[in-house]
Amino acid sequence: MADCIFCRIARGEAAAEIVYQDEQIIAFRDIQPKAAVHLLVIPRKHIENLYDLGKDDQQLMAHLMLSLPRIAKQQGLDAGFRTITNTGHGGGQEVWHMHFHLMAGDIPAMQ
Repeated sequence: MADCIFCRIARGEAAAEIVYQDEQIIAFRDIQPKAAVHLLVIPRKHIENLYDLGKDDQQLMAHLMLSLPRIAKQQGLDAGFRTITNTGHGGGQEVWHMHFHLMAGDIPAMQ
């Protein structure tokens, strides 16, 4: 999607403080952090949310999920971290490109 902010970040067309990237995913600091460490981890492929995953996305999702703890350790989060993904309006999704929040330190309580 040409106008998707996360697609633009993945293509290098929009600024972001990138902490990790490879051929399938990219991780960058949230511009409105809700915790001491608050990263967004996205697939480079545009997928709106979990509802839009297909069988052909299995390898991508396995890679993303297995990368989360590696990214956390690279950020020094040895004591643990939280991951959150919001799906659809009812799930609180605001940006329509699937993303995982990776958070640690002073994390707000779940509502």
